[in-house]
Amino acid sequence: MEPPIAVKNEIVKIIRIHSVEKSLKIDFDTNEYLKKITKSDTYFHTFINKENLAAGVLRLEPGKEDTQDPHESDEIYYVVKGDGFLLVDKKDYPVSEGMSYYVAKNIPHRFHGNKKELVVMYFFGGPDN
Repeated sequence: MEPPIAVKNEIVKIIRIHSVEKSLKIDFDTNEYLKKITKSDTYFHTFINKENLAAGVLRLEPGKEDTQDPHESDEIYYVVKGDGFLLVDKKDYPVSEGMSYYVAKNIPHRFHGNKKELVVMYFFGGPDN
């Protein structure tokens, strides 16, 4: 006797969930990304870029320019180390280790004025376009 269609559908759903979970990367070595940034001509690396979430790390040496444009999603920054300022919509906010900052979508912003290496994690409420 064959199982009811509802049971078959539930089994298919469980198989799909299990295979998706096995294929998703869940751990990220930001130190490796920072090494790659050092050897490249860019100052950031987005390591998660999904429809509803993006995350990455940026590294800005003193005297280097942050050239980012406003984003289409809200963004959170977490300062891992360094100093300087975050200019958000023509207002400067001092940047220091352990601080977090929220920038709404489509608002001009950039880091500047750091005297030490600046390392910042960023998180978008959507994809990094």
